[in-house]
Amino acid sequence: MMTHQLALYQINEEIQHCIQNCLDCHSICLNTVTYCLQKGGMHSDLDHIRLMLNCAEICQTSANFMLLGSHLHTRTCGLCAEICEQCASDCEKMGDDSQMKACAEMCRQCAESCRQMSMAMA
Repeated sequence: MMTHQLALYQINEEIQHCIQNCLDCHSICLNTVTYCLQKGGMHSDLDHIRLMLNCAEICQTSANFMLLGSHLHTRTCGLCAEICEQCASDCEKMGDDSQMKACAEMCRQCAESCRQMSMAMA
């Protein structure tokens, strides 16, 4: 049985870390969309939901580009960092809410690794 680490043997550690952050961010954003829709009120604002879905999508796309070894991954990572920052700020506006704080924290972590990825390879 091959582990996740062994499957990525041709990808350096920094890229593996960024891929994992993107996948984790994708997951928490989708999970938080469901949470927000159930919570209602300002949590279910259309622009907020759209931003979280956009964040999840660009994170998935960036992870895919890195996994595929695309030379364009630096561009998707740059956009991913920008959208993750916006999503984090938007989630933080929701007040003292552990789900929203966790989502914002993951978005910031992903933004940071994607920003490094987009600058390191530029």
